[in-house]
Amino acid sequence: MLISYKWIQDYVDVPWEPEELAHRLTMAGLEVEGVAKLAPDLPRVYVGVVTDCEKHPDADNLKVCIVDVGEQGAHTIVCGAPNVAKGQTVAVALEGAHLPGGLTIKSTKIRGVSSNGMICSESELGLSDDHEGIWVLPNCLNVGAPLVEALDLDDVILDVSVYANRPDCMSVLGIAREIAALTQGELTLPSIDYVTLDTPISNRTSVTVEDPERCPRYTAALLEDVRIEESPLWMQLRLRGAGMRPINNVVDITNYVMLETGQPLHAFDFEHLEEGRLVIRTARPGEKMETLDGVERELTPEMLLICDATAPKCIAGVMGGLDSEVTQDTKQVLLETANFSPVSVRRTSRTLGLSSESSARFEKGIDPSGTLFASQRALH
Repeated sequence: MLISYKWIQDYVDVPWEPEELAHRLTMAGLEVEGVAKLAPDLPRVYVGVVTDCEKHPDADNLKVCIVDVGEQGAHTIVCGAPNVAKGQTVAVALEGAHLPGGLTIKSTKIRGVSSNGMICSESELGLSDDHEGIWVLPNCLNVGAPLVEALDLDDVILDVSVYANRPDCMSVLGIAREIAALTQGELTLPSIDYVTLDTPISNRTSVTVEDPERCPRYTAALLEDVRIEESPLWMQLRLRGAGMRPINNVVDITNYVMLETGQPLHAFDFEHLEEGRLVIRTARPGEKMETLDGVERELTPEMLLICDATAPKCIAGVMGGLDSEVTQDTKQVLLETANFSPVSVRRTSRTLGLSSESSARFEKGIDPSGTLFASQRALH
């Protein structure tokens, strides 16, 4: 499990540097397998703004950009990325920058036009595998600021091995709680306040649990007038640091809260639920469903499912279904936070050959009383 050193400090004072913290946690029974920087140092890489962008006079696939880099001045840069455009805030490597792939930036001429830097993609900066285009940053960043400083990338990631008997440590809060115990410090819990509508949820939806042994606790909340968009950059970076790919604000929130609390969550597109209700039951003979990875799964009667009035929508504790996933058109979300039998999830995962961040937590056994807190945190 990958844990951010800075994220931990949101909940507890850490008196040790990352390497010392790793040693203390290991001596306390949590094996820390590695300590690594979230991002390379990236000297001479800054936040810039593309103030002009024109087609290269001698190459249809290139553009000549003028990039304002604050105190570093304005620079002409030839860029071949298909998504570069005037007005974008971007990451700019200037002459003398050393990028993670071994590339050193130099001023040069490209098809007769001087180019004095590079507008970078995430992969060129060593931050992800995304190399399809330049990295377009939020417009709120300070132009000319060093990129690592502007994005708070000077973080350290601890790779913690959590044993089967310590499911309480499968989260940032769990690790923070251990540190609070070691330092006799105070654990600060995140905020869980949110606004509720006047309409009782019982007027809109219902949950029926047919197998309480496999599902001892199920919590659902309905969100209306949802706008699907990108999550804030700080959340995206924390997810990336934990090895997860940002998708959209709703899905990112479920993943963020899972990493934070240790409680997996799932978001359904409410309008794709037949009769607008959920039934938690085992699979019927011959039932199939297509999971989020695009694979059609054959289900067996021992597998616990989350269904609507007619069909399976999620394999409990393992993976959601493709036909009820949150998309750009989603306006209403039914948020699931539940507790499932570790044995049931483990058997289902192994039978299907399908594992996930959720199943890894459920298989160890998590606290049933944690569902409500995680739901409230996600709603906040």
